[in-house]
Amino acid sequence: MTPAQISTRQGRNGHSEELRIAARRLGAGVGRRRFLTVTGAAAALAFAVDLPGAGTAAAAELDARRITEDPFTLGVASGDPLPDSVLLWTRLAPHPYEADGGLPAERVQVRWEIARDERFSRIVRRGSTTAHPEFGHSVHVDVDGLGSDRTFYYRFRAGDWISPVGRTRTAPAPGARNSSLSLAAVSCQAYHDGYFTAYQHLAAEDVDVVFHLGDYLYEYAVTAVGGARAYTDRVLPAHFNRETLTLEDYRMRYGLYKSDPDLRAAHAAHPFVVTWDDHETENNYAGDTPENSVPPEEFLLRRAAAYRAYWENQPLRTPQRPSGPDMRLYRRLRFGRLAQFDILDTRQYRSNQAYGDGWKVPGPESEDPSRTMTGAAQERWLLDGWKHSRARWNVVPQQVTFAQRRDVPTDAYKLSMDSWDGYPASRRRIMDGAEAAGIENLMVLTGDVHVGYAFDLKKDFDDPSSRTVGTEIVATSIASGKDGSDKPASWNNQTQANPHMKFYNGRRGYAHVTLGTEQARADFRTVSAVTTPGAPVSTAGSFVTEAGNPGLTPA
Repeated sequence: MTPAQISTRQGRNGHSEELRIAARRLGAGVGRRRFLTVTGAAAALAFAVDLPGAGTAAAAELDARRITEDPFTLGVASGDPLPDSVLLWTRLAPHPYEADGGLPAERVQVRWEIARDERFSRIVRRGSTTAHPEFGHSVHVDVDGLGSDRTFYYRFRAGDWISPVGRTRTAPAPGARNSSLSLAAVSCQAYHDGYFTAYQHLAAEDVDVVFHLGDYLYEYAVTAVGGARAYTDRVLPAHFNRETLTLEDYRMRYGLYKSDPDLRAAHAAHPFVVTWDDHETENNYAGDTPENSVPPEEFLLRRAAAYRAYWENQPLRTPQRPSGPDMRLYRRLRFGRLAQFDILDTRQYRSNQAYGDGWKVPGPESEDPSRTMTGAAQERWLLDGWKHSRARWNVVPQQVTFAQRRDVPTDAYKLSMDSWDGYPASRRRIMDGAEAAGIENLMVLTGDVHVGYAFDLKKDFDDPSSRTVGTEIVATSIASGKDGSDKPASWNNQTQANPHMKFYNGRRGYAHVTLGTEQARADFRTVSAVTTPGAPVSTAGSFVTEAGNPGLTPA
């Protein structure tokens, strides 16, 4: 069945009637978690009837010379750099605000090339790949055979159209004794809350790689004037002014977000390593449990649609391609002997939030030792990876606040049930595993909360004098929360309640982290406003932590 045929037979919430019926039948008589992972359900909901075929079943081919409008409106991107390869991405969409991107349901041949210079006079690899309509005409090219620790430039061609030029970089060789690595951590870019000005500044920064820690898009409605952007020069289509539910909804929402020039500039300037949080699917969902009370097959379909659109629109390799409502996003990257990055997924496998979510007094439900933030398999993968790590710095890019964060400096404090505070036994297992593996320089990178934090990670958060075992750098949002302020309303209470909190700022921006052999430095880069474009960037705070002596001090 083609996407056009599917869209003509949609039931409630816009999902294909065939898929909804299959989900109900396969879900009957099994538990919700089992329902989401059984092979039959995953296969049926992998949109198997809507995957690229072969032979007579394959979609017809569109002669790219017939494309009359620029198909590269969403820009280019690269990601997950390895010592000898990097993933290149683009998506053909002459009309990015339309579900099909403005192209017919036909496959398109796309050429690519990668060079050592911007003028492409020294091309090192070139080839051709297919943009399938079943994947939204997205392109994922895993270019191997490249030299390690080098800068490259890349571009795509479709017919007579040439994409913007992207810049990327491979990782150092596995045994390289590299002495420095510069990275940026970003998160939470609600289009309707403001402009992506921080990305304009990040595009000009000299960083080796960008880690996106979640909430790349938001499922919430975007008004005709772009919410807080308050456009006067354009009117957004009415279909954005509703919550995303279907595959078409999510595809169009990525089209809206990637039409932002500052986001495109950042992607073109640096390789990204991405992981999601909740809003790429639905606010505060937990594993197989939706935020709201909907039939399980409806959330299953929504999660499958969201995961598929995420893969289509991000620079991710084939092993990350989802199967129905399941997607293996956690993975490991190494940058020589200086750094190992264990990228987590703290949303897909977690236990449901305790006490109905929100800020609550901790108790037996939240402290249940069986509760998990990562799921058992991902937890074992992380701890086993640390046992074999020889890196100077072991960095964990993930989503929600890891350190303890009390809301008030009294015994009547509450904790966020959506963060690791709502899963203390899971956090304890992670910290004990790091200690058992001999990890001396642990750094956690976090997003989610729309503020910048710097934390010392304590052996016992309830004892301020206990040993510091690592650090956590929390990147503020790109736009979510609108302009923000240097000292949010909770600033006094939280800084007093959490002596291991070394920094707290509520402006928008990103974190710039430099890892060296002797120390790591974190600079919190912020902009003064996002509800108006063009704000300047400044450094709100800078901290260092010494290798072998964890703990943050002002730089």
